[in-house]
Amino acid sequence: MKIDNFFDELKRRNVYKVAVAYAVVAWLLIQAASILFPTFEAPAWVMKVFVTIIILGFPVALVFSWAFEITPEGIKRESEVAPEQSITPYTGRKIVGITVVVALIAAGLMIFQFLRPSSATKATKEPSVSGPVSEKSIAVLPFDNLSDEKSNAYFAEGIQDEILTRLSKIAALKVISRSSTQKYKSAPDNLREVGKQLGVANLLEGSVQKIANAVHVNVQLIRAATDEHLWAESYNRKLDDVFTVEGEVASAIAEQLDAKLSGTEQKAITEKPTQNAAAYDSYLRGISIEANGDTEAYKQAAAAFDEAVRADPKFALAWARLAIARSYLYFNGQDPAVNTGAATKEAADRAVSLQPDLGEAFLAQGVYRYRVVRDFQGALQSYNEALKRLPSSSLVLEHMAHVERRLGRIDNAIQHYQMAAEFDPRNLDNLVTLSSVFQSSRQFDDAERVLNRILQISPGRPGAIAQKASLFQAKGELDKAAQELAKVPADSDSDDIVLARFIQSYLSRDFEAAIRQAEKRSASVIFRDARSILLLGYCQNLAGRKNDARATVQRAISIIQPAGPDSVPIDARQLRCYLALAYQDLEQKEKALEEANRAVTDYNNDVLALPFAQETLAEVQAHFGDFDSVFAALPHLLQVPNGTTVGNLRVDPKWDPLRKDSRFIKLIAEP
Repeated sequence: MKIDNFFDELKRRNVYKVAVAYAVVAWLLIQAASILFPTFEAPAWVMKVFVTIIILGFPVALVFSWAFEITPEGIKRESEVAPEQSITPYTGRKIVGITVVVALIAAGLMIFQFLRPSSATKATKEPSVSGPVSEKSIAVLPFDNLSDEKSNAYFAEGIQDEILTRLSKIAALKVISRSSTQKYKSAPDNLREVGKQLGVANLLEGSVQKIANAVHVNVQLIRAATDEHLWAESYNRKLDDVFTVEGEVASAIAEQLDAKLSGTEQKAITEKPTQNAAAYDSYLRGISIEANGDTEAYKQAAAAFDEAVRADPKFALAWARLAIARSYLYFNGQDPAVNTGAATKEAADRAVSLQPDLGEAFLAQGVYRYRVVRDFQGALQSYNEALKRLPSSSLVLEHMAHVERRLGRIDNAIQHYQMAAEFDPRNLDNLVTLSSVFQSSRQFDDAERVLNRILQISPGRPGAIAQKASLFQAKGELDKAAQELAKVPADSDSDDIVLARFIQSYLSRDFEAAIRQAEKRSASVIFRDARSILLLGYCQNLAGRKNDARATVQRAISIIQPAGPDSVPIDARQLRCYLALAYQDLEQKEKALEEANRAVTDYNNDVLALPFAQETLAEVQAHFGDFDSVFAALPHLLQVPNGTTVGNLRVDPKWDPLRKDSRFIKLIAEP
């Protein structure tokens, strides 16, 4: 057959038209499948098989159109149809018509697919955890309190937390932290969706009923993707024997998920923490309260842990928790007469001496070294030991990251914050901190990405919006910061929003507005903080209210150093920096420079705090006209993590003394 005749024959037999029609129909089917398969939650391989079948069908369709012809009598081989009886022209016209109709339908589906993501995004309140899900992953959902006395809810919460903690000591398992699970119901309606949101294959549901001296615990292990019940058990115990239940449950789950236990792990998950029922009751009350996560909760939790160790002085786990709670309160300057460094050390030391291999005891030693004595290397060593014994603990990973920031190991810190987020995907405070680390190292796009994820999980969350405003303020983009803050109602009582709006007014040079905000919120904890009080005084000074400014600054000094300059602690609040700024505002040059230089010395080994001390010194020098020293410091501060930004130089009034200097003009002109 000649080449020309061959192509003519392809055309006569409608092979070209069949090829085009097949392609259009295939495209329509793929578009429809991409919509329907996810709707019915079909596995990813179904789509792959479907597309493969369509591709393999293409040459089959071409061979069929060449070898066969559709006639009024049915399908016949082409060689059996006489030329005068062939209806291929008519068939070709039908194929063209059908192709046009199908093409229009396919185009409509393509437009629908293009528009679909925006509406889907609005409907999705909670994004799922991405990546493969381990078959040995589990989340312990809140236990239902079936007790007649609803005040016993703490007991159910404590039992849940203890089972979760014991599971987190098994290296072969991935265990989700309680702060991510506590928002769910005891028995959610859509277990598959909960599993996706938490990134786990298995869920543990349970209930606790406490009646007088008897406790009934019911648990069931469920495969999230299929709602299949893998295992269930009920336990009836006396109150003084309830300790063993958590270990039995953890062992049974490990067996069901085929998680091999080492001898050390078996011992860790089954040993009784105390023989004293009253001590254990106080301990459970403490961990239930502590889960609220605010300062007042830590105060109450510390009191409950203190009751526990008074009831049983050999209760190592309670001593460890007491040390952790007290270290937090010490770190934040709460009740310093009670939460002293010595009291924190005593609790941590007692935990280690009573149970030297306890993971929580190493965590207690770590927080003491980090928060109290600022021994960052020592703290990191303790945290590494704690992680060996608590491999699924997001809390340990977060504390490791905190210390690594202080040591200047930013990449390690980011890695550990991200690992913590895998074990605690709904802990939004951790994600805000991760965003802050990205921001402080000028990775602004990554910081914004994390904040957008938070706002997907919790739309309108004030803390995330305030952090996003802070991000734009650091970039000098005040208009965008204002747009973010406008998303929160004006009467919001969120401390984060109040502070962000106060700083926004200051950076926008609307000093009277900043003063009004401070006066309106004077009862807020924000305006009892030295930093905000000093910024208020600075605004009053810039607004021409000299007497008010002086009184405000004096109030800040009395808070910073209640017993003189030597009473200022070296801690995370960086109070000596603010003391230097207070003396600057009072035009006491020598004192301001002395305190600023002293702060630089104090924080010389703290990479997180040192840049702020150096920036404080530069601000004091700028205020008193020592520009050469300032311009020697600024290039460094614009490069190091936690230093200032070009955006801040552009908008912050504190740099006004430098604005006419050519060196400053060059700095702020750079990207």
